[in-house]
Amino acid sequence: MEIISYVLEGALAHKDSMGNGSSIVPGDVQRMSAGKGVLHSEYNHSADGVTHFLQIWIEPDVTGIPPGYEQKQFDAASRRGRLRLVASPDGREGSVRIHQDAYVYAALLDGAERAAHALAGGRRAYVHAARGNVMVNGLPLDAGDALKATDTAEIVLETGDKAEVLLFDLA
Repeated sequence: MEIISYVLEGALAHKDSMGNGSSIVPGDVQRMSAGKGVLHSEYNHSADGVTHFLQIWIEPDVTGIPPGYEQKQFDAASRRGRLRLVASPDGREGSVRIHQDAYVYAALLDGAERAAHALAGGRRAYVHAARGNVMVNGLPLDAGDALKATDTAEIVLETGDKAEVLLFDLA
């Protein structure tokens, strides 16, 4: 399993049997490939703080791979008003590498900011409004809402109000 952790607020402590230990904060994207097996724990290490995060599980396109770990920071400026690639099969543009024909983008949108993503023929998209609200191809999404798009050439995100959005470009 490819496990992607994306922190929206607070910090998430991580430890695993590969010897990795880290704190994941907003802007960080962590990828752990469970591979043939790994033990791990994640927890809010703050007694009085809140941790709000998304954990995304993507089935890999190969089996028998060794466990793996990667964590990268994507600052707010790189996601502001645009879709920033944060996970991909080849690690392009500094994204974390996942074992699947899937591309994960993150965006921060507010006011007149607009971001568009072209979908190649035969691909589909899943869009998740992690917080705030945003219009996606003319449809309103509030925090926690999502939509799946098939048979469309483009995904357009606009009219955000403190929106943080994840877009998945899928085979």
